[in-house]
Amino acid sequence: MDSEKPIIPQEGNDADSSQLGSGDELRLSRCRRCEHHDPPRGKLSCHDWMSDIPGAADNCDMVEVQFKNTRKGFFLNSLRIPLEIGDTVAVEASPGHDIGQVTLTGPLVRRQMKRANVKANAEVRRVLRKARPADLERFEEAKAKENDTMIRSRKIAADLKLNMKIGDVEYQGDGNKAIFYYIADERVDFRQLIKVLAETFKVRVEMKQIGARQEAGRIGGIGPCGRPLCCASWMTNFVSVGTAAARFQDISLNPQKLAGQCAKLKCCLNFEVDTYVESLKHLPPKDVRLETADNTYYHFKYDVFNRTITYSTDKSIPANLVTLTADRAFEVIAMNKAGEKPLTLLSESEANATEKKPYADLLGQDSIARFDNAKKKKKRKSKSKQPKENGETAQQPQQQNRQRQKSDENRSGAKSQKPKQERRNQKNSNDRQRKPENGNSAEQSGEHNANGNQRREERRQQSQKQKNDQ
Repeated sequence: MDSEKPIIPQEGNDADSSQLGSGDELRLSRCRRCEHHDPPRGKLSCHDWMSDIPGAADNCDMVEVQFKNTRKGFFLNSLRIPLEIGDTVAVEASPGHDIGQVTLTGPLVRRQMKRANVKANAEVRRVLRKARPADLERFEEAKAKENDTMIRSRKIAADLKLNMKIGDVEYQGDGNKAIFYYIADERVDFRQLIKVLAETFKVRVEMKQIGARQEAGRIGGIGPCGRPLCCASWMTNFVSVGTAAARFQDISLNPQKLAGQCAKLKCCLNFEVDTYVESLKHLPPKDVRLETADNTYYHFKYDVFNRTITYSTDKSIPANLVTLTADRAFEVIAMNKAGEKPLTLLSESEANATEKKPYADLLGQDSIARFDNAKKKKKRKSKSKQPKENGETAQQPQQQNRQRQKSDENRSGAKSQKPKQERRNQKNSNDRQRKPENGNSAEQSGEHNANGNQRREERRQQSQKQKNDQ
């Protein structure tokens, strides 16, 4: 520990930051937020709401001391040492002494002892002194050996074929004793293990079994909510969690979603279950049936916060679902007990409200062909944009023409072709319309056309003879 005293500015002589060194500034900042006046927050911390009462701490000589992990103890301050929250003290142990940190003083310690079921005739150990520099050095040396001891002890347990997992090791403040925390699903005979550990590490050995929840709290992690685990951050004790908590909150009983990192049910299932249980008292029970003039309705689901219940005409499947308020459900139940059956479950005001505000799909999310309609509209717009000539309607798309041609071909069984004579005449007329560049070329073209016409005429006659013969 640093034996130098912190620099405290005196009245009329304020310390200037320029006159202080880096170490002086650090000690000055520590003094301004002294740990003795700023109690540690976080896991296992208890708010001392009676600290403002003058003389409250003088009436109680018991203090609460916290050690590694979740281990706590209550000790008697018989020497009347002035202790505050955050002080490091040396307390009695068997054997030797242990080093811990004071977490609570005053009359609240008695309340915590009663909550922890500490018996009045139980042995109470004493606070020896505030931790000295020599005590802290020895304590740090013992803590440095914890990780190595844990790894070696796991190998020893594996060699002995013990079905257990050693999760952590805690050395006592003086280094004469070590506590081995382990997890086991069944009873383990570790008498031989204790002998081997004592011979190997030359310390007194104490085995302490912890549960899966305590193991997860020690290791820590991030939960599915995105925040640190509650058992590793602020929870002080573990309460048993049952599946009834999930049923009250109408949560699906899926073990993969309900289990935490410790493979047990999540502790957060108990956080809101009391609110649900209190709210369900003001709703009709699930096993009550509602009788109307035409149907019998069974409970399907409920909304606790809106105080609405949904009923179905079938027990197993949702059929003809009707949602009504809890007040209306109690009215129908009272009418059924009196032997009356209403025409409908909904009251007149609720029925009018549903008629005035019918369900409307404003965004078109429920339409299967919502994208097809947009495409059809675009096509219609493109048709209207086509120009019209001579007062006639625009021509149909090419796809429709192709379909008609295919249908005609299927009916006739052959493709429609123009006669060869019409194509010949059209070609001859095109040749006549051409203008010759000079006279010679015109004469040559004329002779060539005449010879070509004779040949075509002969071919035509031969083809007609062949057709007649067939």
